[in-house]
Amino acid sequence: MAKKNDVKTIKITQTGSPIRREKGQRETLVGLGLNKMHRTVEKKATPEVLGAVKKVQHLVTVEEA
Repeated sequence: MAKKNDVKTIKITQTGSPIRREKGQRETLVGLGLNKMHRTVEKKATPEVLGAVKKVQHLVTVEEA
């Protein structure tokens, strides 16, 4: 049985280039640990991370880990 505190993990892969994007979008990618194309990181699906992913959803792909 899952506990309340269990948070899913997601894999985030950068698929788009931050060139000619707003500064905030580039900073969001760096904050997520993505700064090069096709780099993948695993993060817990917290509201903060999901909000950051939504901000750059056109530059990343997300899948459950």
